[in-house]
Amino acid sequence: MSLENNRLTLKRLVFIALLVAVGAVLFGCTALLEDYRLSESIREYDSPVNPPEERVEVSNFAELKAEMLGFIMEHVESGKIFSYSYDGDISADIDRARHEIMNDDPIGVYAVSEITGFATRIVSYYEVDINVEYKRTKQQVDSIVVVSTLRYFRTELLNVMSEYRDEAVFQTTLRITEEDIVAYVTESYYQNPRMIVMMPVVVVETFQTSGSGRVFELRFGYIEPPGILLQYGANLALYVRRNAELAVGENDAEILLSLVLNLMAACDFDEGTARAISVHGAQNFAATAYGALANGSAVGEGFAMAFKALCDELGLESTIVLGYLDDMIHAWNIVSLYGSYYHIDVAMCDFEGLETSFLKTDADFSERYEWQVSVRANGTLTYAQIVDTEVPFDPDRVQLDSNQGVSDEPVETPEPPLEQPHEPQLPPPPEPPEEPPEEPPEEPPDEPPEEPDEEPGDDSPEEPDEEPADTE
Repeated sequence: MSLENNRLTLKRLVFIALLVAVGAVLFGCTALLEDYRLSESIREYDSPVNPPEERVEVSNFAELKAEMLGFIMEHVESGKIFSYSYDGDISADIDRARHEIMNDDPIGVYAVSEITGFATRIVSYYEVDINVEYKRTKQQVDSIVVVSTLRYFRTELLNVMSEYRDEAVFQTTLRITEEDIVAYVTESYYQNPRMIVMMPVVVVETFQTSGSGRVFELRFGYIEPPGILLQYGANLALYVRRNAELAVGENDAEILLSLVLNLMAACDFDEGTARAISVHGAQNFAATAYGALANGSAVGEGFAMAFKALCDELGLESTIVLGYLDDMIHAWNIVSLYGSYYHIDVAMCDFEGLETSFLKTDADFSERYEWQVSVRANGTLTYAQIVDTEVPFDPDRVQLDSNQGVSDEPVETPEPPLEQPHEPQLPPPPEPPEEPPEEPPEEPPDEPPEEPDEEPGDDSPEEPDEEPADTE
């Protein structure tokens, strides 16, 4: 009996232990399920509170068009726009925005070949799908420079040319043409020989809208890769600085002569290449400042570019003249010196001698040279005056030529009245006396009564030349 009771008690204890174990297992599973459900509920709760960042909402036509243009500027090929409260017909506005972007917006005209869009109604809002096909790369779209002034345009153009980029894109409302842009490229090259090694071949394409906005795409071509030209540019700057440091002289005229002599020593005139070149700005190193200073051989344009680079380095005013010499393509310089202008052809100084081509006037060059510039070179200083050792050159006594300067405007620096004080021996002539033949040369004249009235107090009648001073 006692044994049976013990067995029954043992069975009860085992059963209770099993129940406790099962309860523990069930409790742990329930806890795990609760944690999972809690995490799921949090995930579902967070989703509507933090919508995706690319979700774009619009409420009118202006916002719709702006977002479509935003896709284009970011070069997005497909995107979605949402509207929960749209003011107008969204489908009609999609077509209108597409038409205006493709025809009226400069960026759309330049970069986009096609835009499609359709709106889908989803319960209480619209979902608009936009798809864009491009005719330009993202890099090209990102490179567009918006310019509003001509000064800024020229500055950006110079940056592009000095970096030898193969392409540049400008968006502007300026009233300029493709021909104007080509002229600005040429101007930038010849005005900055220290910064640009070689003239590029440029092709300009215009993307015109129905409004005033336009996009100009410029493509540049060179005979050398940009990396090589950049290295040449660094070397050119070094050559210019070293040659400019060699210049000597006590005044600007002597410094100019020193620059010419140093350039003649560093470079030879290449007559054969000069006869072969048929255009200005040829992509031939003999026509560049680099060819003259680094290679030691150049044609007239190369000498002119190098000479201007040296003058610019020293702050001396010099411009490049594109013209003809004996009916051949040629280039030389006009310099400003003491208020007057002079021709300097360094190539011909090297080829024919300094006396023929240094500090020359328009009249000196008119027989063999042809050019078209608005500056008249009619200064009075000569090469002989600078090198004359018996009579030292004095720049302070150089007379300004009243005819120099811009041909169609009055000259500002050498005004004509400034020349009058230099000729005091020629005062304005007085009115001649009424009867000069009747005055005897050696004895007082027997004059009519009115004679003393004309010469009161004159004790020297034998010197009639003094009368002009009395009349003054």
